[in-house]
Amino acid sequence: MSHDHDHHHHDNELDPMAARVRALETILTQKGLIDPAAIDVIVETYETKVGPRNGAKVVAKAWSDPAFADWLKRDATAAIASLGFTGRQGEHMQAVFNTPETHNIVVCTLCSCYPWSVLGLPPVWYKAPPYRSKAVIDPRGVLAEFGVTLPAETKIRVWDSTAELRYLVVPARPAGTDGWSEEQLAELVTRDSMIGTGLAREAA
Repeated sequence: MSHDHDHHHHDNELDPMAARVRALETILTQKGLIDPAAIDVIVETYETKVGPRNGAKVVAKAWSDPAFADWLKRDATAAIASLGFTGRQGEHMQAVFNTPETHNIVVCTLCSCYPWSVLGLPPVWYKAPPYRSKAVIDPRGVLAEFGVTLPAETKIRVWDSTAELRYLVVPARPAGTDGWSEEQLAELVTRDSMIGTGLAREAA
């Protein structure tokens, strides 16, 4: 598993599917059938606009609106849809909330099911077999690889996404953010914190 969590994409680490996609993209580009710039726009949209900013808005609203947080716990699919975030692999959602007692982490052991409409494109490591197997066997060790060290008494719950159900981790709200707007709070929410392999950023 790569430890470089800011730059997950390296050509020499492409999985077989990514390598095939890269080869196909090259051929289609050379034949003039696709425009690489257009592909880049689509990818950038999923990475930065479609998500994980959408998920960050969901988390920020849950942090600042107790009624929404309660709705998110009871029916995440409907609560998230109320903010306009629906569609590809986001049809059936469940939100799990981190607390001082429990930390949640999401993995998809069978494939790489991922809520695109909320979190954007899945990171390369999420789809990698080492993460998918180790997250279940040694979640505390996986968190350590991401630089997250939790108190020994904190329970770690691993949620296995499926084609029918995908998870959103609501990280603990950082201290010192009382009175912050939802927009300010959303800036503290990272993609990794919504998978459970990271924590929300601390308030500046």
